[in-house]
Amino acid sequence: MKATGIVRKIDELGRIVLPVETRKILDINTKDPVEIYMDNDSIVLRKYQPACMFCGSADETVRYKGKLICKECVEAMNTLFAEGKIEER
Repeated sequence: MKATGIVRKIDELGRIVLPVETRKILDINTKDPVEIYMDNDSIVLRKYQPACMFCGSADETVRYKGKLICKECVEAMNTLFAEGKIEER
């Protein structure tokens, strides 16, 4: 993690303003979703990139029943079904 030297205060509603320089570097625009998570004792903010629920890839994903699945995982599951290694419920 890289320190930027920028300090911001949290307002009464718990909000902070991300500096324009940071938003430009990360290609975060107005109304873009931002992911917030904990990493040990740090809060991490990053631009949200939807990804495959199985492997985490963001390449060539499709939405199926509300979940994102990449093309490779779909193909792998089709192969496993064809080989009888996965059974339908």
